[in-house]
Order: sequence, then structure tokens, then C-alpha cells
Amino acid sequence: MKVTRRKFVAGAGSLAFAGLTNYLSGCSYEAKSKSIPAYGPLVEARDAILDLPEGFSYKTISRQGDQMDDGYVVPKNADGMGCFALEGSKVALVRNHEIGHKNPDPEELKKLKPLLSHAYDHTDVGEPLLGGTTTIIYDVAEEKRVSEYYSLVGTSTNCAGGITPWGSWLTCEETTRKSGEGCQHDHGWVFEVMANANGPVKPIPLKAMGRFNHEAAAVDPRTGIVYLTEDRENSLFYRFIPNVYGDLLKGGKLQALGVQDVASGFDSRNWDGRSFEPESWRNVRWIDLENIESPEDDLRMRGFKNGAAVFARGEGIFWGDNELYFCCSTGGVKNLGQVMRYKPSLNEGKPDEADDPGRLQLFFESVQKETFGLGDNITVAPNGHLIICEDHYDGTINHIRGITPSGELYTLAKVNVKSETAGVCFSPDGTTMFVNVQYPTQTLAIKGPWTQFLL
Repeated sequence: MKVTRRKFVAGAGSLAFAGLTNYLSGCSYEAKSKSIPAYGPLVEARDAILDLPEGFSYKTISRQGDQMDDGYVVPKNADGMGCFALEGSKVALVRNHEIGHKNPDPEELKKLKPLLSHAYDHTDVGEPLLGGTTTIIYDVAEEKRVSEYYSLVGTSTNCAGGITPWGSWLTCEETTRKSGEGCQHDHGWVFEVMANANGPVKPIPLKAMGRFNHEAAAVDPRTGIVYLTEDRENSLFYRFIPNVYGDLLKGGKLQALGVQDVASGFDSRNWDGRSFEPESWRNVRWIDLENIESPEDDLRMRGFKNGAAVFARGEGIFWGDNELYFCCSTGGVKNLGQVMRYKPSLNEGKPDEADDPGRLQLFFESVQKETFGLGDNITVAPNGHLIICEDHYDGTINHIRGITPSGELYTLAKVNVKSETAGVCFSPDGTTMFVNVQYPTQTLAIKGPWTQFLL
């Protein structure tokens, strides 16, 4: 079945989760955490990066240290990634590199020095910071890489991000590194990279979107509002209302989500017992934030004090059909992860939205590490299933998990290297799933019988 971009992007969200609420309210947490056969058992592949079901296969399309078309080499620590349609069967994969300031490789720094004029920031000796993005042009039909190059230079700890309806990637710095800490500028910003850029873009921090430990972003194509997660144990969930649709440089208003009937701040984490039940909806309110460039890195604390809800390490976001989903990697009674769902108001961001407020729901909470733990990057498959990358950092083997429209869990892949996977996304035609292995960096293209699902 060929899935068009419109059907895939606009229809996946409602298809994927139409039945999940009923499933959650009708079964125990233990029952719903059991895996189903899905595409069948994984085939153990000796010396392979991934174990996949029968009929699925992958190929490595980019590898750390390979020479790119601009003469530089593929950087390490690939993380979030977005896929964009280009002409014909070509796509652009804009890929983050989560490289921070601790123990940088001196040789890597020297190699990037010719890119100094394109860099947002540099070290004390004039070498570009190592974080940023690279872009891969890939032909899905011919299954080959066309070109690869740097598209953003000199940022720090670029973790996840999000695609926009106007064809750009929002890359997020997961750091609050300050000027003087081996760099010349403050960090903790969002930057925009156009998918059709054929080299490094001008690095302009979108300061109106706040300075904090940014994780990921999702844009409502109807309103242009950007929703943002924060990777902290006491994180907030943010929205940015732009002054001009599609032009984030024109500024806007940053707010944090609160719950209408909880004046002093709502704790969604369920760490002290289950206070947020999956089958219930909570009407939300949005709280204006001040001093959003936050030189003391206290934006989340000030927001919570003013009534914002707190989340457990907000991670990846996916925008579905008039609603979005985001992971909270350490949320839940057993700290194994949650998936939240937000449905915006029909009057989202307008003065009368309080008359018909947006709603928040806890969609999923894991209670069994063996079947799901520490969900991070997310996307939706052509069949409407939510696909989630795990990010265990205690030596546990990571998997790529799925959740069906009925709320059932399954395993799509086992990761046979000690690394997280990230950047999961699908080609616009729905035939190819892309994912990054972070250590050492590899970008994989996965194909298979996505429509042949077994319950």
C-alpha cells in the first residue's frame, strides 16, 4: 500500500490512537505491558546492528568518520532527525549531532576551523564548537545516498528537534552552557535549518523560544504554534505562539502548560503514586513566562511556582492529526516512561481559548522494563502505530518499540550494540524508516512489509 504524505502525516495520529483510551481503561497496567507478536519474532542476525522481524532489512547509509561531499567527515553522536520530501524520490535527512563541550577531541576541533565563518560559536582558541547538524540527501527509490554535508556549525549538544510545515528542521540545544565556559556565547537555544540548504545555514538563535535544556519540538500546521519539551527531571511543557506564521525570527510569546483546576502546579510524573490516571482528561491553561533567556537556568522553577505542570524528562514529540504525543522518559510509578497526548483548543493561542481549552491525557505508562522502558524519540509508522526508541543508560539492551491502535506493545527491533537509537522518522511515501545509532554514529534505512501486521 502506497501511503501519500498527506495521509501519512495528517491521518496517522487519529488512526494510531483512536482506541487507546478504551484499552487503557479496560485493562490493568500489567496486562497492557505484555508484548504481542506484531510482525513476528525477531530474527537473530549475527554481527548485525539490529535484529528485525522476517522480511525486514536495513542498510547503513552514513557512518561516523566517512568523508562527506563537503570534504569533512561524518561527526559522532547522531541524535534527532527529520525527513523532508525533495524532487522525485529524493529526501533530505537533517540530522543532529549531540556533541557538547566536555573533553572535545582537539583533532576534531582543528579540522572544523575552516568553517569558523559559518559557526555560531567557537572555543577560546577560535575553533568551531562541534555540535550542529548534517544533511543527507537520499534517493528512496534507488536506495542510495546522493550527497552529505554540514548544514549547521558551532552549536552545542544538539539533541532532538522537529520538522516544520514550511520545510525546515528545528534543532534544539540540550544544554545551558554559558559564555566563558570554553565558548563565547550562551547556549540553550533553538536554531532553524532549511531542509533544502546545500551548506551551512546562518546560525541565528531563536531566543524568543526560551533558553533551557531543549529536547524536541513539534509544530501545529494549522496555527504555526511550536510545542517544546525539556529534558529535566522537573521539566515543563512549553508552547511558542509566533507573531508571524512560519517566521520564527519575528518573535512571539513563550508559555508553559498548567492544569486548570490545580492552582499550585500539577505533577504528572506519578512518582509518589498515580495521581494522573490514563483514562482521564485534564483541561489545561497556559501560563505566560518572563525573563525567558533565563541567565540563571531557572525558567522551569519559576514556571512551576506560577502554576505550570511538571513532567519527568520530556523527550521526543510527534504531531499527529490535530493532536501531539510526547514521551516523558522517566515518568510513571516505576520510572519506566510515559507517553502524553495533547489535544489543542479549536481556539488555541487566541483570547477565547479558555472557553474551549486544550486537553492533556496520560496515554501510556510502562510497568515492565522487559517490554518498554525510557522512551525517547518517537514517530508514527504508515499503519498508524507509534514507534518509540528506548534510551536505557544502565547497560540494558535498547529496543525500538511499537504501540498499536489498541494500545498493545510490540518490539520492532533489538539494538545489538551498546547505544541508544534516535532520530526515527519515515520517508514521505511511508516505505522506509530511518534511524540513527548514536555510538558510533550510523544512520540506517529500514525497509519491510509494514502492512503485514500480525496481532
